[in-house]
Amino acid sequence: MRFARKRQYFDSKLVAEINVTPLVDVVLVLLIIFMVTAPMLSMGIDVNLPRVKSKTIDVNEEKLVLSINKDGEIFINRTKIPKNELKVKLENIFTARIDKEIFLRADKSVAYGFVVEVMSEIRKAGVDKLGMVTETPEESR
Repeated sequence: MRFARKRQYFDSKLVAEINVTPLVDVVLVLLIIFMVTAPMLSMGIDVNLPRVKSKTIDVNEEKLVLSINKDGEIFINRTKIPKNELKVKLENIFTARIDKEIFLRADKSVAYGFVVEVMSEIRKAGVDKLGMVTETPEESR
């Protein structure tokens, strides 16, 4: 009798379907959470960037960003650095990094000569790649 029950169990068809409704619900909730929190994650110094057409930068890994605000203050990511200490600070940072790349964000009201001086200090620190961060121009309609 025991054997008969086992045989009956194997003869019935098993339903191997996955209910995707809970999966879709979870994915939509996560999407909404990321859409709400993503604008809050943008960090930086208040800089009024010039608008030009250019290709976008892929930012999969953490990049080093040097910012110059309208008052001429220099920041590495969010840390304020005096101009005379910039070269030494960058040399210290890039001793531990393989990729010697930095992005420069400068307010459009900052004097061009000051930006060039900062770029010179960056080059003296041994940086291989220097990227300029801009905003895309607004289309006039």
